[in-house]
Amino acid sequence: MLPCYVLLDLETTGGNPLDCRITEIAAVRVENGLEVARWSTLVNPGTRIPSLIQGLTGISDAMVADAPPFNEVGATLLKLLNGAVLVAHNVRFDHGFLLQEYARMDVALRVKTLCTVRLSRKLYPQHKGHGLDAIMQRHGLTTLSRHRAMGDVDLVQGFLQVATLELGAEAVAQQAQILLQGSAAVPPHLETNVADIPETAGVYLFYGEPPAQNSKAAQIPLYVGKSIKLRSRVMSHFQAAGREAREMRIAQEIRRVEWVETAGELGALLLEARLVKELQPLHNRQLRRERTLCAWRLDENPSAKPLVTLVRGDDLEPREFGQMYGVYRSKNQALSGLRELADTHSLCHQSLGLESGKGRCFAHQIGRCKGVCCGGEKPELHHLRLKLALKQQQLRVWPHAGKIGLREYNPTTGRSEMHVFDQWCHLATVQNEAELDDVISSRTPLAFDLDTYRLLLKHLVAPHKAGLELKMLKIVA
Repeated sequence: MLPCYVLLDLETTGGNPLDCRITEIAAVRVENGLEVARWSTLVNPGTRIPSLIQGLTGISDAMVADAPPFNEVGATLLKLLNGAVLVAHNVRFDHGFLLQEYARMDVALRVKTLCTVRLSRKLYPQHKGHGLDAIMQRHGLTTLSRHRAMGDVDLVQGFLQVATLELGAEAVAQQAQILLQGSAAVPPHLETNVADIPETAGVYLFYGEPPAQNSKAAQIPLYVGKSIKLRSRVMSHFQAAGREAREMRIAQEIRRVEWVETAGELGALLLEARLVKELQPLHNRQLRRERTLCAWRLDENPSAKPLVTLVRGDDLEPREFGQMYGVYRSKNQALSGLRELADTHSLCHQSLGLESGKGRCFAHQIGRCKGVCCGGEKPELHHLRLKLALKQQQLRVWPHAGKIGLREYNPTTGRSEMHVFDQWCHLATVQNEAELDDVISSRTPLAFDLDTYRLLLKHLVAPHKAGLELKMLKIVA
């Protein structure tokens, strides 16, 4: 399959590598198609093994009481892995535990990985199940030591042998290389194993070299992004490094990746927008904090001068959106937009405050104003034409009586989140009723954000089409 690889399986006290520990290791090293080493050992985890896990694996506290701890066997495993690709069924699980155990030994594990679950999907796309039990049934494999480390290694080895006989050694090797090439673009100095990044929705953060030890400055991310498939999106950055200057700079500077999983795309979009504004990543050009947002407020008095005034920043009150038009990222952008509107609809620059003076405006002199500035048009008619011209840019009034929640659920991961909004502002994302009650009763000042406003305009039209459930929340007096 590959010139040199190590088939590995671990048994552990649970599923979380941060809190759980290894209880058994099995490894088989294969070079040029020949098995050259086979090794296994029980490991003392230094903690009790839950009864459920004991029942599953058959490994009890008594069995590991006299076994060596990982720091006594880690060097042996490193020798087996030297120069080899780590191959395991759901390799992210095993590799995650090894990363944590070696980190406790102050050893940085650097090894390429190959997942035989993914390889099975590549080789047998016509089948739905690719877990070990499904593979056993599919290929008629048997073992008396299921859920023991060496027993499961033997099953994976048997699967590779059957696949080689059925499909040919070249086909198996080709698909294995394709999977490996997916990690070939990974920067060699990246400390995070890309295989550990889940293929779920969420936000990822790229970090470079940490600040000097004597520095009090917080580390600023290089880049913050979002995706519904985190691992694939992160890999796309590295694969684009050869053709895009920004991606090349990121690949040269990056040292580690952090990520936050979300229930779905909306949660990822909201979290990305917030983190970019809070952290101000070096390579993010969009979604930065909008300190200069502004909109035009139309005066209800047709004879007012000027008819529109610029409302900026914190004065953008969502409850007054019925009288506001357009959201611009700068004063210059707002003025440019208003001039274009005036020229298109023959509106008076003087009345709009775009031109000072009295009497006929310059636009009227060249035939582009209908004369409200000099009595040629009634103010009421000019005001109506202005209102109609602005209509398409009118900001929408909040269509609900109070706060709402958009529930997002991921049937694959079982993750559920409620995104709470009021007056187009994102108040919080919560995971349980207690957090929801706190948000409903809170008096947090509303902070208008253009990106959130646009997201809600899209998702409130038909939330069910995006897999969202709209919930009206109780109004707290």
